[in-house]
Amino acid sequence: MARSKPLHVGRLLPLLLALTSPAIAQMPGHYDAIHSGTPWFDQRGLPVSAHGGGIIKDGDTYYLFGEAHQDMTNAFAGFNCYSSKDLVNWRFERIALPVQPSGPLGPETVGERAKVMRSPATGEYVMFMHADAIDYRGQFVGYATAKTITGPYTFQGPLLFDGKPIRKWDMGTFQDKDGAGYVLLHGGDIYRLADDYLSVREHVNAAMAEGFEAPTLFRKGDTYYFLGSDLTGWERNDNYYFTATSLKGPWTRQGLVAPQGTLTWNSQVTFVLPVEGSRGTSYMFMGDRWSYPRQASAASYVWQPLTVEGERLTMPRYRDAWRIDTRLGTVAPAADADTIIAQDDASARFSGSWRDAAAGQSADRVTDDPQGSVSITFTGTQASLYSVARADGGYAQITLRDRGGRDILSSTVDMYSKYPVSGARFVTPLLRKGTYTISVAVVGSGWYWTNKKGDRSGSAGHAISFQRLEIRK
Repeated sequence: MARSKPLHVGRLLPLLLALTSPAIAQMPGHYDAIHSGTPWFDQRGLPVSAHGGGIIKDGDTYYLFGEAHQDMTNAFAGFNCYSSKDLVNWRFERIALPVQPSGPLGPETVGERAKVMRSPATGEYVMFMHADAIDYRGQFVGYATAKTITGPYTFQGPLLFDGKPIRKWDMGTFQDKDGAGYVLLHGGDIYRLADDYLSVREHVNAAMAEGFEAPTLFRKGDTYYFLGSDLTGWERNDNYYFTATSLKGPWTRQGLVAPQGTLTWNSQVTFVLPVEGSRGTSYMFMGDRWSYPRQASAASYVWQPLTVEGERLTMPRYRDAWRIDTRLGTVAPAADADTIIAQDDASARFSGSWRDAAAGQSADRVTDDPQGSVSITFTGTQASLYSVARADGGYAQITLRDRGGRDILSSTVDMYSKYPVSGARFVTPLLRKGTYTISVAVVGSGWYWTNKKGDRSGSAGHAISFQRLEIRK
């Protein structure tokens, strides 16, 4: 992300971290669709934590690598590895690269945007990352190696070009059809790696845009698509892209990835995954919905199908949920809800002071009352909570209980957006059919970030919203 990221606010009391625990590890997650903007639970019942990540397919298995996080600090907490057969359900494998005892990825440092590629020449797996000082003033591209895909990876230090580290921050990777590996840098720099992927052979393309963070590149046919974002810290913006028929350019700026003003459906790109199957290839946009200072418990993911036609790349509409067939390489809609409990339904039990949304906005109820909460009891196999995120939106604490009142899932969700937008904020895993109660409560704080100059941006409040609960029988 940008140089203007939040300042470190670590060294808080252990009690504060304990209070931000995102889940009760009693229910393993299992889903039948990809859900965006909501917590995902792995086989342990814990949220998937792999932001700034990328995916590599090895055999018939997809491996997701990304940033582990703690709440209330941006200090490096390791890079996690997850595996999946279907891109929907994720199994935690291990911390692939932990915090080092000392040095550039030691305690009180920064490590971001982990990407893994396998060198065809050596068969070795190489992880690349942005390594930095805690104040974001010591950036360089680093790398680590492993003999097996899940690791553990051994940190090797900075990636060198002409004997010197590459001192930029946001980075990505790309592996071409001929097996050549590339490292991408913010601004549009492209470096070709040596055959063993352990050093740089050539500076293929020089920076071509101001900012252009989160560099992401993929290929379809003879066209390369180079995606990136504006430089706005952890705030979302309208990501844009370039195309070329050679990695050396010339590159043509084409436009925005999603409709203008949607802020890339409130996300920042981190990777595009081609999903090749017997009936074709689908392209999956992978984005992050950052949520400082609760990057561990409230940040989420925006994964959407991309439409790629000639030089045109679009993500014209947002899908709260959708399905992808990894065998066929095709995309399909998710299952519809059977029952909807709206905000004016008598079964939605409100506590504290709530108000109806202003005219012209989606029908919902809003509260910033510290005692504000809503509970809904339902019978079914899955529930999706919808709210209207807004500029004064804050964190909500979601709790799912069984018929006996036992807590089976708990999570913090973020209801902030620069513009009012309705969407799913929490989706339960598939449940054993029964009666459950979901509760939504005000936490009393909201998303924000502080840049190096001390300027604060983010949510203007801590309000939460309830629009509807969609239930599958």
